[in-house]
Amino acid sequence: MFPKDWTPPCGNSCTKKYANLVQIPWRVFCKKGCDTDAETWEECLGECEEICYKDPVLKDQLWSAYIDRSPGDESYSLECFKACVAGCGFKFDTPPEKVEQVQPKRPPKPPVQKKPPSPPRPRPVTPPDDLPCTSA
Repeated sequence: MFPKDWTPPCGNSCTKKYANLVQIPWRVFCKKGCDTDAETWEECLGECEEICYKDPVLKDQLWSAYIDRSPGDESYSLECFKACVAGCGFKFDTPPEKVEQVQPKRPPKPPVQKKPPSPPRPRPVTPPDDLPCTSA
């Protein structure tokens, strides 16, 4: 193990906050908040939005946002944002109450509208070949 003097205090705080194995991705995004080059709290929050939320790469193709390095699903992006903001909070010694109040500035995506299922198509009726013919 490394002595405490060798580990950055911000990254160490992220490790403590996201210690569970299933929280490893959020620990990574928390450390990205810690390691950002931002010089102010607001700049750090802006970088978190940039990291966690992506715009489509191809114009008018919403699916192309997944090509970039964002976490993907909107719920993952929100968790990423919260973790990154926690890292910013550790970096700038922001009170936890203020950190928890921060919300992304992006408007929520419109809900996906489901198309009603199309009615089943009737199958064509073909007469069986083994019926007796009644022609004279």
